[in-house]
Amino acid sequence: MSFKIAIIGAGSVGFTKKLFTDILCVPEFKDIEFALTDVSEHNLQMIKAILDRIVEANALPTRVTATTERRKALEGARYVISCVRVGGLEAYADDIRIPLKYGIDQCVGDTICAGGILYGQRNIPVILDFCKDIREVAETNAKFLNYANPMAMNTWAAIEYGKVDTVGLCHGVQHGAEQIAEVLGAKSRRELDYVCSGINHQTWFIDLRLNGRKIGKDELVAAFEAHPVYSQQEKLRIDVLKRFGVYSTESNGHLSEYLPWYRKRPDEITRWIDMSDWIHGETGGYLRYSTETRNWFETEYPQFLEAASKPIDPSRRSNEHASHILEALETNRVYRGHFNVRNNGVITNLPQDAIIESPGFVDRFGINMAAGITLPEACAATCTASINVQRMSVHAAISGDIDLLKLAVLHDPLVGAVSTPEEVWQMVDEMVVAQAAWLPQYAHAVPAARERLSTSAVKTREWAGAARRSVRSIDELRAEKALKQAG
Repeated sequence: MSFKIAIIGAGSVGFTKKLFTDILCVPEFKDIEFALTDVSEHNLQMIKAILDRIVEANALPTRVTATTERRKALEGARYVISCVRVGGLEAYADDIRIPLKYGIDQCVGDTICAGGILYGQRNIPVILDFCKDIREVAETNAKFLNYANPMAMNTWAAIEYGKVDTVGLCHGVQHGAEQIAEVLGAKSRRELDYVCSGINHQTWFIDLRLNGRKIGKDELVAAFEAHPVYSQQEKLRIDVLKRFGVYSTESNGHLSEYLPWYRKRPDEITRWIDMSDWIHGETGGYLRYSTETRNWFETEYPQFLEAASKPIDPSRRSNEHASHILEALETNRVYRGHFNVRNNGVITNLPQDAIIESPGFVDRFGINMAAGITLPEACAATCTASINVQRMSVHAAISGDIDLLKLAVLHDPLVGAVSTPEEVWQMVDEMVVAQAAWLPQYAHAVPAARERLSTSAVKTREWAGAARRSVRSIDELRAEKALKQAG
């Protein structure tokens, strides 16, 4: 087979390498072309050198090209994969910093909540530019695989306004299933079967079978509470399981910021989170982790390049969906996964226009969703609250309507539990002004927002959050790595 895959945001070096090696685990794909594109020439050249080294070490005919000219990379592409972060860590820091001034403590801030909504405002205009290029220069009926957050908003915009065949991909379901298999004592992940459905980062294991035996709520609660690690790291997630009756795919920290109950009082936050790793609820945890990862990669790049000389091992192919979807579409080897698509009746008790995440099967005929799923009422209610925020956020990003943007933020579950309307209005003004360079659709609104900020009487505070940690130095990271290796 010979076709072209374009990767936008290929400067996300580690993730691009994973997608690349996964795809080359498919024997039929050795003769394809990867076209890398990114706004950072520096990152682009680093990842190209790594991928070239992999191709050379494995004696493959695979072609790798790299260009900052996105349209050139997309020319003739059959598949386009996006893993972009518009605004980079600079804008992301504002997504965490500014809401903290108004009492909003986020762990990740990339899906909804104040940070996720503004992230979507930055991404959506760029997503629509991608879609325009795909329509105009990519292969006819090219498929767009979106890995970038906020997943639901980006996918919603690409489908409704970009008019491109789009699927959103995430790995939360796979990670949740690995946890469940472990606590239930499964010898292999393959012993666990499940139906997981909802919306991205709020997906629910509504049916669990271990070696064909149905697993109920009480057994699952007991298994998690008996686990020496997860019982401490996933306290909030276990509490939701007890109350809702089903387990959520998303990590303790992520789940905490999509709900209005656990992060609204600073003195309560530490009760529900765990500081052993950022993902369990640390304030701004993913921002710290991302910053450290970037610094580590820049410093340790020669080691990453050297590691690329190893042979590709198909047994180490990851559970990221992309390579499996491409394999199914091209070879007709059927793949079952969980995909982000427009609802259109797949989940009976969620809005039809929503982007849902639910089981589907892939073959030569495309992605075929399993329809007619009904969520437990509490799960549907929680998802619907987020969907309403996502819908307003997408429409605000398309129209550049700052008032609609403020209403979207006001209706966010955690924001609404913490902040007053006056605080939300000022916070959004402050975020739009701070991020104006990445928000072209709001250029007309920035002068008035800046003027309102100069006369506002709404009080803010300088607050690091309930559980903030400092970014570690390279020496600290090396010492921690050495300690782990020794232990």
